[in-house]
Amino acid sequence: MCGIVGYVGPRPSQDILLAGLARLEYRGYDSAGVAVIDGDGALGVRKKAGKLAVLRDSLVDAPLPDGSTGIGHTRWATHGGPTDGNAHPHLADHDKLAVIHNGIIENFSALRDELLADGVVFRSETDTEVAAALLGREYAGNGGDLQRAFRSVVNRLEGAFTLLAMHQDHPGLVVGARRNSPLVIGLGEGENFLGSDVAAFIEYTRKALAIGQDQIVSITPDAVTVTDFAGTPVDPEPFDVSWDAAAAEKGGWSSFMAKEVAEQPEAVANTIRGRIQDGQVVIPELDGLDELFIGINRVIITACGTASYAALVGKYAIEQWARVAVDVELAHEFRYRDPVIGADTLVVSISQSGETMDTLMAVKYARERGARTLSICNTQGATIPRESDAVVYTHAGPEVAVASTKAFSAQITALLLLGLHMGRVRGAVADASVDVDELAALPEKIAKVLESEQEHVTQLAGWMADTRSVLFLGRHVGYPIALEGALKLKEISYIHAEGFAAGELKHGPIALIEPGQPVFVLVPSPRHSALVHSKVVSNIQEIRARGARVIVIAEEGDVAVLPFADEVIRIPLAGAMFEPLLAVVPLQIFAMALATAKGLDVDQPRNLAKSVTVE
Repeated sequence: MCGIVGYVGPRPSQDILLAGLARLEYRGYDSAGVAVIDGDGALGVRKKAGKLAVLRDSLVDAPLPDGSTGIGHTRWATHGGPTDGNAHPHLADHDKLAVIHNGIIENFSALRDELLADGVVFRSETDTEVAAALLGREYAGNGGDLQRAFRSVVNRLEGAFTLLAMHQDHPGLVVGARRNSPLVIGLGEGENFLGSDVAAFIEYTRKALAIGQDQIVSITPDAVTVTDFAGTPVDPEPFDVSWDAAAAEKGGWSSFMAKEVAEQPEAVANTIRGRIQDGQVVIPELDGLDELFIGINRVIITACGTASYAALVGKYAIEQWARVAVDVELAHEFRYRDPVIGADTLVVSISQSGETMDTLMAVKYARERGARTLSICNTQGATIPRESDAVVYTHAGPEVAVASTKAFSAQITALLLLGLHMGRVRGAVADASVDVDELAALPEKIAKVLESEQEHVTQLAGWMADTRSVLFLGRHVGYPIALEGALKLKEISYIHAEGFAAGELKHGPIALIEPGQPVFVLVPSPRHSALVHSKVVSNIQEIRARGARVIVIAEEGDVAVLPFADEVIRIPLAGAMFEPLLAVVPLQIFAMALATAKGLDVDQPRNLAKSVTVE
């Protein structure tokens, strides 16, 4: 949660901070603020509750003085409501010191009591102001050494945090630290940057450094210094960002979500690219790492939210192709139930940002217990890949809309690749050429769904703008897609939606069916299993008999569903494991169109943030 940006260099820092925050607003939009040290060495601060536009308008009406050192923050509220007073930055040392923060400081209450006893007066309800006051006291007590004071303070904090601080007595210096929360460095010419992710500075540089766990960074216009919390120098890991600033812009689309839905053919193609050789899947990042997959008797895929539904699709694929048992675990439940894992277990984590706190903690737990670990991630320099034995990047490009679309499709693609790769390494697949051909054909087929069904589904959503509840049914790999369809609708339309395994219908959920109830049904191909197809058609008949309005997603040429469907959405023919990537697209379009018809912001739904970096 929360977006953080820092800058030192010759440019007007306010402009760079606002541009960076605009690209980070998906991380939180309850409030926003900036602090700038001007040319006279004075600290100016402006912060406002509400979206970034409120802050930007305030700065247009009354700009802060120009300055070349600054920090900025966009907030997802944890401690204290979204008010001007709780917005960041927070000030200390007679308002000469500014601090911004992402995460939760778990021992803030004890520290606050200590500071209250010392006479500190607090102006907010946040844990962040406690850190600021502590830093101000430490700075004043050590003679004005900001870096030494900062190191002392972060060693007293417990929990997950990224902190940035600057002091008007030290223009041209920003210090930062991270523990279980994201922070990256951007390297420029005569200027340097800090950000929650590379989107904060991608307009100015594509050269970056990854900061490790419990590390402190100091940036000046000409130098970057990284140490651990004890002060020992560290050499951070460099990387080049593979996309440019244009990839994080709307580019004429009505919303980022609309743009990202349309980018799915490219995202899937980029995830596949370079990983098919001579009719087989070979993942170069896993070259020489066959030991990850040989000798295991169990795979656990751990993730949260949308990524967990991608994991459920991956379970089917890995079990079929690699012939090893697969469990899917919600990351926030995994480590709290004392799971039975060890050296013969492979734990696969999925996180678009690579910073999802629950998933990161699950990976650390798995490693502590000797399990092998592999991550599927979309973000270079992220923490989860660095904590894992191996990583498969999805190459989907930046995803700005909070509700995930192209990242989800890329995650499923990566899991399909992983399943075929594991099947080859483990000797479980004799000939994967048919499946590899199906994989390679996916981008074109997704594009066909977008072209053929966009108008139909958008019109359907318009007719249903006043709908208060929608149900989704699926079997086999269609079940995870039913769950994802329901989640998308909940996230951005704020209406009741549930996904069910179609076979569960008679075990309770059919009680929800009443005349007019909209139900999406994902119908598997009869070419793969006539039995499963017939079971789903039977489910359709059961709900239709009770008055449901049935919207079917079925492959081209499936006429068996026609007598029982009010609407039919067609997808191209595909192998069973590849149908989810086609079937999910109409559901994404439907959720987006319904939210739009209701006049809602599809990119920034209420109460949500893109990257969940707190537990």
